[in-house]
Amino acid sequence: CKQVNLRSAGEGARIVEMASQKLLSRDPPDIENILALNPRVHHHATLKSSKVTKAHKKHWKRNENHGCNSCGSANLTKNFDDIKHTTLSERGALREAARCLKCADAPCQKSCPTQLDVKAFISSISTKNYYGSAKAIFSDNPLGLTCGMVCPTSDLCVGGCNLFASEEGPINIGGLQQFATETFMAMKIPQIRDPSLPPLEDLPESYQAKVALIGCGPASVSCATFLARLGYTDLTVFEKNDYIGGLSSSEIPQFRLPYNVVAFEVDQMKDLGVKVVCGKALGGEGGWTLQSLKEAGYEAVFLGIGLPQAKRAPIFEGMTVDQGFYTSKDFLPLVASASKPGMCSCKSQLPQLSGNVIVLGAGDTAFDCATSALRCGARRVFIVFRKGFTTIRAVPEEMELAREERCEFMPFHSPKKVVVKGGRIAGMEFCRTEQDDDGTWHVDEEQVVKLRADYIISAFGSTLAEPEVVAALSPVKLNQWGLPEVDPETMQTSAPWVFCGGDLAGVAQTTVECVNDGKQASWHVHKYLQSLHGLFVPAEPALPKFYTPIDQVDLSVEICGIRFPNPFGLASAPPTTSAPMIRRAFEAGWGFALTKTFALDKDIVTNVSPRIVKGTTSGYHYGPGQGSFLNIELISEKTAAYWCQTVTELKQAFPDRIVIASIMCSYNKEDWIELAQMSEKAGSDALELNLSCPHGMGERGMGLACGQDPELVRNICRWVRSAVKIPFFAKMTPNITDVTVIAQAAKEGMADGVTATNTVSGLMGLKANARAWPAVGNDMRTTYGGVSGNAIRPIALRAVSAIARALPGFPILATGGIDSAEAGLQFLHCGASVLQVCSAVQNQDFTVIEDYITGLKAMLYLQSLDDLADWDGQSPPTARHQKGKPVKVTDVIGKHLPSFGPYMAEREEIVAKHHEKSEILAEQNMPQPQRPARVPNKPVPSVQDVIGRALSAITSYSELDNKQQAVALIDEEMCINCGKCYMTCNDSGYQAITFDPETHLPHITDDCTGCTLCVSVCPIIDCITMVPRTIPYIPKRGIPLATEPQAPPIPTHDGVRVY
Repeated sequence: CKQVNLRSAGEGARIVEMASQKLLSRDPPDIENILALNPRVHHHATLKSSKVTKAHKKHWKRNENHGCNSCGSANLTKNFDDIKHTTLSERGALREAARCLKCADAPCQKSCPTQLDVKAFISSISTKNYYGSAKAIFSDNPLGLTCGMVCPTSDLCVGGCNLFASEEGPINIGGLQQFATETFMAMKIPQIRDPSLPPLEDLPESYQAKVALIGCGPASVSCATFLARLGYTDLTVFEKNDYIGGLSSSEIPQFRLPYNVVAFEVDQMKDLGVKVVCGKALGGEGGWTLQSLKEAGYEAVFLGIGLPQAKRAPIFEGMTVDQGFYTSKDFLPLVASASKPGMCSCKSQLPQLSGNVIVLGAGDTAFDCATSALRCGARRVFIVFRKGFTTIRAVPEEMELAREERCEFMPFHSPKKVVVKGGRIAGMEFCRTEQDDDGTWHVDEEQVVKLRADYIISAFGSTLAEPEVVAALSPVKLNQWGLPEVDPETMQTSAPWVFCGGDLAGVAQTTVECVNDGKQASWHVHKYLQSLHGLFVPAEPALPKFYTPIDQVDLSVEICGIRFPNPFGLASAPPTTSAPMIRRAFEAGWGFALTKTFALDKDIVTNVSPRIVKGTTSGYHYGPGQGSFLNIELISEKTAAYWCQTVTELKQAFPDRIVIASIMCSYNKEDWIELAQMSEKAGSDALELNLSCPHGMGERGMGLACGQDPELVRNICRWVRSAVKIPFFAKMTPNITDVTVIAQAAKEGMADGVTATNTVSGLMGLKANARAWPAVGNDMRTTYGGVSGNAIRPIALRAVSAIARALPGFPILATGGIDSAEAGLQFLHCGASVLQVCSAVQNQDFTVIEDYITGLKAMLYLQSLDDLADWDGQSPPTARHQKGKPVKVTDVIGKHLPSFGPYMAEREEIVAKHHEKSEILAEQNMPQPQRPARVPNKPVPSVQDVIGRALSAITSYSELDNKQQAVALIDEEMCINCGKCYMTCNDSGYQAITFDPETHLPHITDDCTGCTLCVSVCPIIDCITMVPRTIPYIPKRGIPLATEPQAPPIPTHDGVRVY
């Protein structure tokens, strides 16, 4: 009646008539059209002929065809885009890192020549701490990005991955390594020496010794980097070419290793003061000899020149490039100089190949030659080798790339004769090779195969054959293979002042092994130089790690007169079950720790089992990385005397670390006073009053039984305040309507702050037979337990921000789902002072603290760089990509094409034509220089500076502006055509996304209300973004209102909104 009175009788009748003309419960025709491809429940089996399905399959196919009509190579001429299977986008890296188990005594690390802490760097990626990951990588491998791109990981770290024993297979370690180090490269932050080491001016004169490193390849760069980290100031790398990088630049193709990557790692070496001199060789006219280096005052020399000459079979003697013959040492440098922007100033052209190309050899170099030949115009490439697939030397990754590019493989063939017609190669004859039962290989001259060819590339390995270089090595002794005699442990030659590494040393066969040779040599060069000056070097190697200005950020924070070295500490929980555990945590780097909550002896407890179980909030996820845990564990089973002695011991051993005693009593004044005074006398820096344990203890009148009543909280705090002088914090419970009421009571009771929050009371799950888990005893009983972990982070963030808004400046110790530096920063922004961690340690171990510290330092430091303002923490803006590789079709033709079926073929054709016409070394293709490095434009914020930074943006719903609307925008170039946005919009949203039946490209209509569901379910980061709405937003009311209500005006003062 009231509603009718507000309207005229005529208006009410009109609305009723409109409603009666259509069914509100049916979608209108335009929405029905949108829903055409929306999933529906099938009531019958689906019937479709195989003929029709085969036609459909061609339209939707994303992988390669295997039919007879699929022979021949794709047009790859001048296409040097990344072809590595391992390359990852941020999304791919995060998903892959989440799979890693971070194993104990990880076999992956043991399988890495440089002993990378693989699980540590992957763990950092999983928490979006890309600097921390890069730091772990570069600490052990100064060429970590190069190795992430070219390492034969399947034979090294990946080969040892424990997930080989699972159905999903091993981790893509190389791709993760590449992603982390590439992201750090984009930060453009310089390397510095370890700030904790003595300054250069305070080091002995021995650190000014002149050291020469011959060859600017991986071994020399590694050796020079570690020597510079140690403090040596007169290091010079001599390179015979006009470009840096050695074999990495000249013989590994651009599509596997771009030149800017090599330049970046050399720049990092030069950050430490290492000098690079190009155009200066070993041997030859104007070149160095070892003797001349010694005469020039160099006290130590490192040889890293590689094996500069190609091995030639006798049948190729006298053959030249003009005839169509190349060795790998001829061919690959020509390809590199013409395809690697920035490598040299010349504008050279690619070798012009055509027709059939034969590549001889079965190593990685042979496959690089084969895939490069396709990019130089070859129509077909045949890779011919003497042995079979099971004994091939190349790593599977290289073989697979060549196979995908339709190179032909011819095993069991040995070169017999080159066929030459008209002064040019016309073909080649091969003999069949056989293997006897005893493993001996022999050539069967009666089985001859002839193959037409226009070019032959020999990739039979390398050697040291140039007489001038050999002569320059005197007085170093050579072995039977004509290479220097080298001690594989010290990398020292027969001349004590000469060290050697890489291919020349005879052990390394991969880039990463060359890097390790340089690393190994650096320590022994150091020992040798110090011995010359009579200085002692410990037997245990101590090579400094990788450092940047990020590591100098101060994370200390002061609360209640207590200075915390960093804001990360262990909560009163299973990780602090015993004194030795806390000691190990402090040794790992944690800034503070709370004891496990303890009580007086009369309140001692005994736990049940099982009692700590994984949560169900992450779905069917097994292993670490659990989104939640549920526990029915009580407080500590250890006595108060044990914990008081623990506090005393820990403070004596770690005076700079903060120890907080967590205590619990019933609502008894004498008990609280007694326990608080015991803890203070033991030397506790502060107390935490556990008033919030959600299970078990409440039944005893403790924990939650006290913490839900503001009067009890206020009184308990007053009792403790009267008993001790040290600060104390009341631990809040989230199991209450308004946590600020309890926080206010604690403040009124003169508490110095609060902890927010404890676990959330819950029942985690039931099995199919109705039994709960955990189930205790023969009766299989359970109880409500405490839920912890990421699942409760939103609850904890709300509690922290609510308290901070209600009680400005009141210290808050935050806990609840802090599993990374990024999560920790969220709590700091919401008003937390320091951060307590539990579940993240349960998922991993105490060493996660290193990740948290480097992660928070990096995020604070990056805030001082204005030109990284568009980064989200450590995440750079998402570039358009498919499978982690840049896509450019839209830029070339101005329209979007899906990546399947006929559209994929069209895309490939467009890209091929674009590359054929483009100039590889054009100015627009030149990489951006990595130096000068970025320096802060403003002060790096401290932890104190960021506390509460987000509070001004947290407000009541009534103060949100419904006039400034946003809508979704889909980047079709990144779309993978899954339709998840379409489905969620249809069945959970506003039917505002169309889905093309042929291209499966979604499109946002004007009906979009900006709900953001599509963004939430899209599997590709930043494929869908929210942008300002450019047309008025008119809500669909179903039945129109007689009068559209007007939002109340937002108060302003001098044009600025007032809240």
